[in-house]
Amino acid sequence: MKRLSVVMVFLTWFAAPAGADLETGVAAYNRGDYATALKELNPLAEIGTAPAQFNLGVMYNFGEWVPQDDKGAFRWYRLAAQQRNALAQVNLGFMYDTGRGVPQDDKEALRWYRLAAEQLNALARFNLGVMYDTGRGVPQDHKEALRWYRLAAQQGNALAQVNLGRKYVIGQGVPQDYDEALRWYHLSAAQGNSFAQSDIGDMYFFGQGVPQDDKEALRWYRLAAEQGHPHAQFILGSRYASGDGVPQHYGQADMWLSVAVAQGLKKASDARDLAAGQMSQSQLEEAQRLSRERKSKK
Repeated sequence: MKRLSVVMVFLTWFAAPAGADLETGVAAYNRGDYATALKELNPLAEIGTAPAQFNLGVMYNFGEWVPQDDKGAFRWYRLAAQQRNALAQVNLGFMYDTGRGVPQDDKEALRWYRLAAEQLNALARFNLGVMYDTGRGVPQDHKEALRWYRLAAQQGNALAQVNLGRKYVIGQGVPQDYDEALRWYHLSAAQGNSFAQSDIGDMYFFGQGVPQDDKEALRWYRLAAEQGHPHAQFILGSRYASGDGVPQHYGQADMWLSVAVAQGLKKASDARDLAAGQMSQSQLEEAQRLSRERKSKK
């Protein structure tokens, strides 16, 4: 069972605007008017307005009206982070964590995550949990990872809720407790988290803390698969291929297995090839049609 990895902040943010120009700039960004956002935010960032610096970092991070530039993003995040902007601290930590715009450095990543976590930032707390969980920048410590996950999960961070649930499933750093795992998974799934939905599917599939229930498992797998979760797509495709719990449908099997393969899930490739060997020409054509429709929806 893989852990969720560290993540960065994607959304813009502002609080206590320094003036109307900052509010105007952020509002322009949020509606996709990047030219106006840059015009309003750049002068404010240059004179040291931390929220403007953070948002400018986001624009360089994603190449929105400016050339995509990791080093430029890093520069603006650092300026804002040095003024205790917690979201900039998280993103700065992420850039050190992944080596984007700067040499990869676990210790620096940890330092910036910790500074943001001290300001009660839930995402920073989740990322600290991952660092302790994997022993990157610190000695591996599952109990400390659990502590950070719990703090973030209690603040409603869906990713932390998933990882906390997984700790309870395997009993790592905490006694095994399927009921507690399911509770955290449901809180995350209620926010639409596909990892939690797939994990709930696993619990019903294997009867962990709940009565074994294939139909309920498939319901959760389908929710996760629709959001692009490769493991859930593999399970759903395999079930359509075998007709186990659902009517056998090779077209649906090929479609779900193909999207899982496209995401790099190697075991789905073998399952797809096996299913394809059982299909007639008309079924192959239907499978191709379903795959095209799936891609067009995305």
